[in-house]
Amino acid sequence: MSKNYFGTDGVRGRVGEPPITPELVLKLGYAAGRVLASESAGKPGETPAVLIGKDTRISGYLLEAALEAGLSAAGVDVYLSGPLPTPAVAYLTRALRLSAGVVISASHNPFEDNGIKFFSASGTKLPDAVEQAIERGMGEPIACVPSQELGKAFRVNDAAGRYVEFCKSTYPNELDLKGLKLVIDCAHGAAYHVAPPVFHELGAEVIAIGSEPDGMNINAGVGAMHPRFLQAAVVEHGADLGLALDGDGDRLIMVDAEGRCYDGDQLLYVIALDYWRRGAMAGGVVGTQMSNLGFEQALARRGIPLERTPVGDRYVLEKMQEKGWILGGENSGHIICLDKHTTGDAIVAALAVLRALREQDATLAAATADAPLFPQRLINV
Repeated sequence: MSKNYFGTDGVRGRVGEPPITPELVLKLGYAAGRVLASESAGKPGETPAVLIGKDTRISGYLLEAALEAGLSAAGVDVYLSGPLPTPAVAYLTRALRLSAGVVISASHNPFEDNGIKFFSASGTKLPDAVEQAIERGMGEPIACVPSQELGKAFRVNDAAGRYVEFCKSTYPNELDLKGLKLVIDCAHGAAYHVAPPVFHELGAEVIAIGSEPDGMNINAGVGAMHPRFLQAAVVEHGADLGLALDGDGDRLIMVDAEGRCYDGDQLLYVIALDYWRRGAMAGGVVGTQMSNLGFEQALARRGIPLERTPVGDRYVLEKMQEKGWILGGENSGHIICLDKHTTGDAIVAALAVLRALREQDATLAAATADAPLFPQRLINV
């Protein structure tokens, strides 16, 4: 069965136009709630519960209210985290033992767009069969459960702090970031209040830019899609490195002290080589059809195979799970370290790169010197 609303990364579109209208998001929440309620049926005393996080788009308030109403009407409890990166929602869904997580975000898109994507209780994206069941339910009329069974709403007041501690826990206790000057571009997005504290608390001097969201400036000339803003800031401040995230905090691009930009392939190579040196590599690395040939050949020289998938972190993760491998990513900056997290996470990936550089006492330029990228051109056919 084909899907009318769900794409490779949830439901997405221009706000006010189908499928991102209050009416359809209300139906989406209700249909998702009914699916979750059916999965909880027969489990004594168990009320399904969902975490809702969002990025900093002004439309997030509107869509959050519609989604919350639909879920509550289906008898599902709702936990509201406020602005939070996509990988933080995946983590907290698991940590709080909830039935599912929902992110209201359109990632790197402009503020006029928004979207809804779901995570399972295990912190991974929903299987196709569940998305299809939700779509079928969207065609049914909304019928509230009895009043005594309506879902309740709760605020997760320590959501950001919990996620900051999780990110820090992925970095070795015996290492720190003292003496390192970092510029962090948060894209005026969901990571604006969590990314800077992670690196500061690990000892780095942090200069935060793109950290003043107003609901309409997310990704606007800043973040992973617009690295020139970060490049200029790194050089201006005499920083050692710069990190650029996208609006929902799952993409990472880095810049060195000279203002040179490093994409997802190069950063994944640094991480993979560190795993290989430490004997922590499980099999190989998963990339996509867009992964650079230079990246693939550099891995091959170390005896590390690269498996390619269609473009999309969903497909990368599926192949990683199929092969039993723990590293994968895209040149766009989605990097997945399955030994640390269930989904792509810009902060966790940045810490993995910094660990590699720290342990080798190397610069980004030196760490990627034997993996030069080849020129490539994208042709749509």
